Amino acid sequence: MDVILEVTDTFLFDYLYAWALPAKPALYGFDQGALANGTVPALSTWQHKPATTFFTFEPSQAAYSSSLDRDNIIRQSFSLFLILWLFGLVTYFGFSTLSYIFVFDKKGMDHPKFLKNQVSMEIAQANWALPGMALLTFPLIVLECQGYSKLYDRSADGPGAWYDWFQFPLFLLFTDCGVYWIHRSLHHSSVYKYLHKPHHKWIMPTPYASYAFHPVDGFAQSIPYHVFPFIFPLQKLAYVGLFVFINFWTIMIHDGEYVSNNPIINGAACHSVHHFAFNYNYGQYTTLWDRLGGSYREPDQDMFKKEKKMSKKMWEKQVTIMEELVKDVEGEDDRVYLPEDKKSQ
Repeated sequence: MDVILEVTDTFLFDYLYAWALPAKPALYGFDQGALANGTVPALSTWQHKPATTFFTFEPSQAAYSSSLDRDNIIRQSFSLFLILWLFGLVTYFGFSTLSYIFVFDKKGMDHPKFLKNQVSMEIAQANWALPGMALLTFPLIVLECQGYSKLYDRSADGPGAWYDWFQFPLFLLFTDCGVYWIHRSLHHSSVYKYLHKPHHKWIMPTPYASYAFHPVDGFAQSIPYHVFPFIFPLQKLAYVGLFVFINFWTIMIHDGEYVSNNPIINGAACHSVHHFAFNYNYGQYTTLWDRLGGSYREPDQDMFKKEKKMSKKMWEKQVTIMEELVKDVEGEDDRVYLPEDKKSQ
């Protein structure tokens, strides 16, 4: 993440910190002409060290003009908190909206378990969750930027060229396992209603449900992604790419477009089953851990048939399953559903 920090420092944060927290001017040895024209050298000993050898940006004078230089841990902490929060907002509103407009089947809003004002509630929940998740996440990213992780830049700095390819399946397998067990633990009766129930409010989710978590829930399920580079080597740009992929995947499994009828991939259909059947399909990318853990529930094959997936018969089947299981998981169902007369005809 130091690569992203360098980019945002160069084009944004250097100027903001130089304006808000300017460095004190040098008191000795400066030229009187420099004093007159406002170019007195600042008291900064910071030296630019590019985050990656693949590209770099020459720092402007602003990079040397703040009392908090780029390596200052307080500055990094605040900057990374803002980056995580703002990146989340841009990804959420940008790609969730595109998915909602072009992918999500609006007929799903006629589902018997679609909530009154659901989309606005999903957005409100996500807007509350994103800064909270950023606040909980940034300390781990600061440790990465301070050099405590096993992130590397060039192949020569890592295990070898072979690992530049192997790191991707390793990352997916490790995080899939970690997310499975954390997600499953969030369904334990002692924590479910406090942390994970807000995300299960949506029985028929839209893409806007992708980040509609309790902040602690969202952070907990992201821990495997951030722990990975402290345990295994990971190339810096690969880390950024995987971070983006994770956010896209989270939106995709809530878009209601059941494309992947695959026994291995935990796609939107599998995750939709999780939303209405609760204690099944906890996995993130694959069905491996659900199968090993005895929590796999195969999606109905009619979910992959466009003419049947939104049929009244399919919905009645899902409602029956949901109403049977919700009693065990939550007790009384306190959701407020959209009245029938408000749904499209």
